[in-house]
Amino acid sequence: MDRLKESLLILLLVVFLQSCVMLAKSKDYYPFDTSGLDKLIAGKSTAAEVTEVLGAPSTIVKLSRGNAYIYKHSLTKGTGLWLVLVTFGNYDKHKDQIVIFFDKNDVMTHYGVTLDAHKAAYGLPF
Repeated sequence: MDRLKESLLILLLVVFLQSCVMLAKSKDYYPFDTSGLDKLIAGKSTAAEVTEVLGAPSTIVKLSRGNAYIYKHSLTKGTGLWLVLVTFGNYDKHKDQIVIFFDKNDVMTHYGVTLDAHKAAYGLPF
């Protein structure tokens, strides 16, 4: 009888300790090459030159005194661990973004850069 109890206990442990692991990766937009930013000069570079260096922007925003070109790229990495009764999950999303401002004559006035997409990482929330 002890052998039967041990077998049932082992069977129950196997059933309840089954698990599944998930890794996921998602990209929004294509990564862009920031090496050309050194070629852009505030007060001199035009919208056409910016587009030539960085390509087409993700978004163009009309402003009262000009425009802003926004270049976006984001990377999301997700991890999940499913146990029979408990689920753990983590999503880590980071962005690369360049915002370039132009005056009414389409001459670049300034820009801002955030480059964090490479920091996205897989991991569990504990």
